[in-house]
Amino acid sequence: MMEKSNLKPNEVLQKYWGYSSFRFPQQDIIESILAGKDTLALLPTGGGKSICFQIPALILEGTCLVISPLISLMKDQVQNLRKRNIKASAIVSGMRENEIETVLENCKAGKIKILYVSPERLQSEIFKERLLHVKISFIAVDEAHCISQWGYDFRPPYLKIADFRTLYHNLPVMALTATATPEVVIDIQEKLQFKKPNVFSKSFSRSNLAYQVYFEENKWKKLIDVLNENQGSGIVYTRSRKLTEEIAKYLNKAEIAADYYHAGLSAQDRDIKQKNWVIGTTRIICATNAFGMGIDKPDVRLVIHMNIPDNLESYFQEAGRGGRDEKFAKAITLFENADISILQDRANQAFPPKAFIKSVYTALGNYFQLPNGSGKEASFEFDIEAFSKRYNFKMVEAYNALKILEKDEYIALTDFLDFKSRLNILVPYRDFYELQLKNKKMEFFLKTLLRNYPGLFDQFVKINENKLAKTLGSTTKNVEEMLHYLHKTKVVDYAKASNKPQIIYTRERIAIENVTISKANYETRKEVHLKRVEAMVNFLTNNKVCRSRQLLAYFGEKNDEDCKVCDVCLKKYSKHHRKSDLVAFTEKIRINTQKPIHIQELGINFKEFSDEFFLENINNLINNGILLYDNHQKITWHG
Repeated sequence: MMEKSNLKPNEVLQKYWGYSSFRFPQQDIIESILAGKDTLALLPTGGGKSICFQIPALILEGTCLVISPLISLMKDQVQNLRKRNIKASAIVSGMRENEIETVLENCKAGKIKILYVSPERLQSEIFKERLLHVKISFIAVDEAHCISQWGYDFRPPYLKIADFRTLYHNLPVMALTATATPEVVIDIQEKLQFKKPNVFSKSFSRSNLAYQVYFEENKWKKLIDVLNENQGSGIVYTRSRKLTEEIAKYLNKAEIAADYYHAGLSAQDRDIKQKNWVIGTTRIICATNAFGMGIDKPDVRLVIHMNIPDNLESYFQEAGRGGRDEKFAKAITLFENADISILQDRANQAFPPKAFIKSVYTALGNYFQLPNGSGKEASFEFDIEAFSKRYNFKMVEAYNALKILEKDEYIALTDFLDFKSRLNILVPYRDFYELQLKNKKMEFFLKTLLRNYPGLFDQFVKINENKLAKTLGSTTKNVEEMLHYLHKTKVVDYAKASNKPQIIYTRERIAIENVTISKANYETRKEVHLKRVEAMVNFLTNNKVCRSRQLLAYFGEKNDEDCKVCDVCLKKYSKHHRKSDLVAFTEKIRINTQKPIHIQELGINFKEFSDEFFLENINNLINNGILLYDNHQKITWHG
């Protein structure tokens, strides 16, 4: 039986988040895990998944173990929780051994309520042994679709979670995902060994989000037209880093405030660009598909895809970043025939020949100078561009080969770490003091370290080499050289800032003749992948069925009502009303409602439309939050 505090879920919600009530079905999910039941929460993007495990973590005794695949998302969540005075931490690859030890000791002492780890961490016998000394309240599995071979981002280490549960006498587990087809929902529960099926879901329907798809030969011109016709903040998703920069430049020339964002930028640049977009200084952010995770910006009015996503799950997640404030928003996809061919070619490229995959594995071992039989649990900073260049690989093909090697658990490839520089003094205070006396040249440097960064003797502390250099009246290069010297002489443990991904060897390197690529992770996964691509293409090219209904059907929901705001519905219903050009109607409404106007007075200016059509579409605009309707029967454009 799980031990609980006397706190109630709504009290915790009010205390830490400032909300007076839950959104459906958050409270039911929370009560389920508090009752010790295995629980699957299926909530669309922006549905408030994280609160579902964070609140019971604060109520129950012990530490909630959260398994999450993305380092960047873990770090964002930890940072946001700490801002709310919630004790949270993460153990990720790239951390030093004594950093990990400190975190686990804090868990044992009850100082951490929520601990984030990657699924790969559960493959470490040493880590599992250490964790047995920590009181775990329950296990939360984020992005739970990763456990299913039918899921769009299958990760084999997730399969170890069920084994891990047994170490804790079958602690309850909460699985969370924003995108799962019916077969994936069943698979998640089976793979996590749910005692009983127990699913809480919120409809995938987004009545305030218009899914619109346009076949365009000149996508760039159409992009400008869309942004001029629709006001508000937006995201433009592209496939490549280069394109993000080119489109941002193009938009700025058209006097649309835009910027670009991708993983190739420094951490500082990414933070600045993201902040400017969140506060509204930048209207449009042009980004690769990683952008948006963990970013809380509810007033996104436009999400535009300039390239076709690989599958409907990815599309739904990215499109779902629009209109989280429940006001009207658009998810627009621009494509041409060549884009479909590119998508299909990319699907085949995702599964390069097995001989090539093995050659990448060999090259990787040579790159890190690992002999056969060594390297288990070793991690290395990894620059895929430099790696591909050295061995004359095409970067995309090399990346896809690494992802298949990851599926077969030879390696793990992390996302970008974005670590700040950290420092921990290893020697006792007396030895450190004596070092100051013996080395006068270093005395001022060491004293400055202690003055500016308290706690260096107890744990790793984040430092800033540039600020240190300014304080010392020196250069950043000199500061780094000093720190490297102290690290080499084992006075300190210095971890320099890094934003590079890592390769982790989940098992020792083996001889090339022993490397096998399983049918499940190659032939079967390829088949599943191609079916997803086919579903994506069908969604784009089916101009007869409401887009929202198509999406709902894919995720196992039946809905017989058209959304009336997607491109298919706009055409359908404009034909139904002979003079019902909805685009022209909406634009005329926008112009005439910049100031509050009585609905009867407004109707005088719309005699070209039937009363039925006028009232129906006024109601649609009000229901979707585009028009505000006050107690005096006056209407104002809200957009």
